[in-house]
Amino acid sequence: MANTKTLDDLFLDTLKDIYFAEKQILKALPKMARAAQSEEGKAGFLQHRDETQGQIERLEQVFEILGKPARGKTCEAIQGIIAEGEEIMEEFKASPALDAGLISSAQAVEHYEIARYGTLIAWANQLGLQDAVPLLQANLKEEEATDKKLTQLAVAAANTKASSKVA
Repeated sequence: MANTKTLDDLFLDTLKDIYFAEKQILKALPKMARAAQSEEGKAGFLQHRDETQGQIERLEQVFEILGKPARGKTCEAIQGIIAEGEEIMEEFKASPALDAGLISSAQAVEHYEIARYGTLIAWANQLGLQDAVPLLQANLKEEEATDKKLTQLAVAAANTKASSKVA
């Protein structure tokens, strides 16, 4: 018996994956903000938390377009990336390298999300889900902008502070 799963099924499955991921990220960001040593880092994580809330709402609209309940599906990839971030918070607590580590963890999250949204946009186009495309594109744009901001934060301060030798 051949498996009859289609691109529609794969789209829904991936949508559930990123929905779960965004909700996990929403929970992780306040912890990262509390851990961050620089004010810019704290502010950046909190701003991204607010953006993530909006991204979750857009994903809920996509579920609505599909006529499906907004439900997540456990995403082990994001759980692993977040666990790595928590490990860095623990191991580098109060060290000059902490913020650089937090930024690197946050960028791993962003790159995962960017990959997922890019795929979902391509599939939504393929499936003729025209109403879903702008919602997914808005999320992708925000993730890319956050990634750029994180790079600027790392280059401007965190990496320099992390690399200076403590006398």
